[in-house]
Amino acid sequence: MVEIMSPAGSYEALMAAINTGAGSVYFGVGALNMRSRSAANFTLDDLQQITDICREHNVKSYLTVNTIVYNDEIAKAHELLDKAKQCNVTAIIASDMAVIQYAREIGLEIHLSTQCNVTNVEAVRYYAQFADVVVLGRECNLRQVADICSTIREQNITGPRGELVKIEMFIHGALCMAVSGKCYLSLDNFNYPANRGACIQPCRRAYKVQDAENEVELLVDNKYIMSPKDLCTIGFLDKIIKAGVSILKIEGRGRSAEYVKIVTQCYHEALHAIEDGTFSKEKTEQWMTRLRSVYNRDFWDGYYLGRTMGEWSERYGSQATRIKQHVGTITNYFSNISVAEIRMEEEALSVNEDILIIGPTTGVYEDTVSEIRVDLKPVQNVSKGVFCSIPVKSLVRRGDQVYKWKVVKDEF
Repeated sequence: MVEIMSPAGSYEALMAAINTGAGSVYFGVGALNMRSRSAANFTLDDLQQITDICREHNVKSYLTVNTIVYNDEIAKAHELLDKAKQCNVTAIIASDMAVIQYAREIGLEIHLSTQCNVTNVEAVRYYAQFADVVVLGRECNLRQVADICSTIREQNITGPRGELVKIEMFIHGALCMAVSGKCYLSLDNFNYPANRGACIQPCRRAYKVQDAENEVELLVDNKYIMSPKDLCTIGFLDKIIKAGVSILKIEGRGRSAEYVKIVTQCYHEALHAIEDGTFSKEKTEQWMTRLRSVYNRDFWDGYYLGRTMGEWSERYGSQATRIKQHVGTITNYFSNISVAEIRMEEEALSVNEDILIIGPTTGVYEDTVSEIRVDLKPVQNVSKGVFCSIPVKSLVRRGDQVYKWKVVKDEF
């Protein structure tokens, strides 16, 4: 059974992943994870609630403990792993041997992080004594992946639990210019170490080349030569499955809940289409349109299909075709008539506009406004400062935030 693993950088993203077909979620707690700065990280106090939510929905929980660890942090790492064991986390994702060794001692399932840069079956064989799942380096092509997967089966390479080692691969999201993310540019320029989860992504900026005497200044043909486009594999997801990959990982713990919802939903649908024989070019084009509607730096297929050079972003930041604009807050929900009351706080809202309602328990609810009422009377639009009500098809909650989609006009 192939599993989709989605990122959870917030409770909103966690519920968005669960509600759209994720088989597992991965998340960080505290400082010892590779998104400790860019994601709204959970705390130790959140751990039990997260695992309870996952178990309630039959979704696996993976805790990332994947930074390098220094001597004075070993006690902190042990405390985190002990808490993970106590809360029944499904597995941890790790790369530092201090973390891996202690997790093995206390009986935690271990998944090997991409930071280990595993690219051959002998490395898989070595790490199999510790890990049940190995994430291969993003630099591997599918021929190499398929060879590793077939060798695992043929040579019966098993993990600590006696089962064949599973291979996990990234299928969508941001890529780093460095091999398996091992970059020192952020540390060197700004004293924010990437390998400690604090990267501020200076590689995503445009750069000029200037000589030491400040007499000559050159522009590189592609100003963003260090900023790869985002990985997108939905067009050849069937080939990834055929290669033998068991876990499909979506990158994005620092991205929004609606990103998690739409990306998880698209890949979940694609996986089912592969299983029932309806996977087609027409469907992949439709999924691509939806994937482009949320944060992306444009797309390419990574190195999976044999490329040896990367594709680079053409401009800074997101190239999403839509952005969300805050409208207001849910102040009440009337379950008997499926109506939500909204306090309008910023933008206006009109009938037939597309909206999102986002909350830590709701996740992400999308709909088109079919009707608006003010003081029980139907209106076509409503503006800031007004209380209004709209019909909804799913349970929403007080405090949920309401947004509307706005199409981005490309000015480049």
